[in-house]
Amino acid sequence: MCGIVGYTGPRDAGPILLEGLRRLEYRGYDSAGIALVTEDGDLFVEKKAGKLANLRTALVDRTPHAGIGLAHTRWATHGRPNDENAHPHVDCTGDITVIHNGIIENFRELRDRLEASGHVLRSETDTEAVAHLIEEAYAGDIAEATRAALRQLDGAYAIAVLHRGEPDRLVGARMNVPLVVGLADGESFLASDVAAIHAHTDRVVFLEEGDVADLRPTGVIVTDVTGHCLDRAESRVTWTAESAEKGGYDHFMLKEMYEQPEALRSCIAGRVTRDDRIVVDELAPVAGLLAGIERVELIACGTAYYASLVGAAALQDLAGIPARATVGSEFRYAPPPLDGHTLVIAVTQSGETADTIAPTRLARERGCPVVAVTNTVGSAITREADAALFLQAGPEIAVAASKTFVAQVTTLVILAAAISKARGALGRDRERSLARAIRALPDDARKARENAEAADVAALARRYVNSRGFMYVGRGYSFPTALEGALKLKEVSYIHAEGYAAGELKHGPISLLDAECPLVAVATRSSVYEKLISNVMEGRARDARVIAVATEGDPQIERFADEILWVPDTDEMLSPVLAIVPLQLFAYHTAVARGTDVDQPRNLAKSVTVE
Repeated sequence: MCGIVGYTGPRDAGPILLEGLRRLEYRGYDSAGIALVTEDGDLFVEKKAGKLANLRTALVDRTPHAGIGLAHTRWATHGRPNDENAHPHVDCTGDITVIHNGIIENFRELRDRLEASGHVLRSETDTEAVAHLIEEAYAGDIAEATRAALRQLDGAYAIAVLHRGEPDRLVGARMNVPLVVGLADGESFLASDVAAIHAHTDRVVFLEEGDVADLRPTGVIVTDVTGHCLDRAESRVTWTAESAEKGGYDHFMLKEMYEQPEALRSCIAGRVTRDDRIVVDELAPVAGLLAGIERVELIACGTAYYASLVGAAALQDLAGIPARATVGSEFRYAPPPLDGHTLVIAVTQSGETADTIAPTRLARERGCPVVAVTNTVGSAITREADAALFLQAGPEIAVAASKTFVAQVTTLVILAAAISKARGALGRDRERSLARAIRALPDDARKARENAEAADVAALARRYVNSRGFMYVGRGYSFPTALEGALKLKEVSYIHAEGYAAGELKHGPISLLDAECPLVAVATRSSVYEKLISNVMEGRARDARVIAVATEGDPQIERFADEILWVPDTDEMLSPVLAIVPLQLFAYHTAVARGTDVDQPRNLAKSVTVE
């Protein structure tokens, strides 16, 4: 996944496509490629690992004149970031080329069938299978062949396709991954983000789930995958080119919070099957060791540490083995006993966090098997690990983590379940119920955001913006959520906030509570709900206003809270994924009300690469 640009029209396509990729560089990527149908009818393809500059260098004095083409920046999910795995991908005939964002969940069975039929697949990617499926279906109409291929796919995708025998025609399609059509006089554009094409047109059609767009220079026809024509309205882009990179949002942080359902779909895809089984193929390199593991150490920093607290609790609950999360910067200086029976899980969004990498190396030196959980393919942590699970959340630009936190929690719960299965500790009924809850998370996260907006969380933030400070509390699985909620608020708004286990209030922190220091309670449905409510009452008795995050349908919470942010019900160990959504929005709107730099808070960096 990452960036898609397509063009068909009278102008030279190459410069338009390369400029479009440049405007998408902010999204992050690890390779880039371009496909053009030349004036002679040949298909020209060039792709290079690394930055866009590498592709530009390779194209110097070689770019043919062409009125149609596709270009892509790839952020690796299936297959290493190298030239072969970069997009575009071509079929056996050399006539059809495809670029793709997303994940094809059933790509293994598709690849096996295609190879058994005589197709030669040259890359490790899921995308290449799509080109060969279109090849099999092609009978003179590239749009119809694409629709036939799409009917065989499971997963999430935004794809763009061209056939050199139809040199003015592009086909695009989307399912759970963004794709937009741009229209101008005598030319048409396709892109994963308005930023790529906004310099050329302000007329766009935002494709919807299941749409297939058949583009020619004269316009676009939109159908579903069966070929039934659909009416899609044309919109005008009113924001500036700079804000177009943010998809029309005021800040990257807000955009990334809105991307959380898509991020969750990506990190779940291929790991939770349609028959509610949890399968983590990435654990294959350490699968033989899992039965002998006696305890688990999770190493992480900041937001990743709070996600790891959830992961540790899930491992103990599901696998029945001791599991502990430790701040990476402390681990080396008071390490626990480490040996081949200790599984170490290193969690880092960037994969370059020095405070996480150093203790991971120590664990390797002492013989521990290491699993990395990261968002970045090819990052340093993956070279230290025996196995790696990628979040597949897509690039995150804002310094304050949002979608990577929910992806980390989800991935760690999936990992805990997979380890439990490998050890024979996860019964089928528990696996089924957990898998169903995981599969529901993308829609539940969207509902949690909509609930917060319906409650006017922005107005809520303005009401409390002048508070002296905030106390966030939770118990069990809601405790890490309280820590992360407090971190978000202080990161972006610069208001002091503390996260505590709710039972600790009476052991000191309660002295801070009064009418000027609200209590934020993560009070979702749980096995310790009644205990938490008792702690909330302690705060109310000190005149603290109570802001509660609560589960829809809770009949009690309105008696104890002044403000309520509702989230859908889910499995208790997944509750942090939903409960954090309104707290992120609360932090964001508080920061906006205070006029701080939301995306780049003072003194902070996205990736901490020094100890």
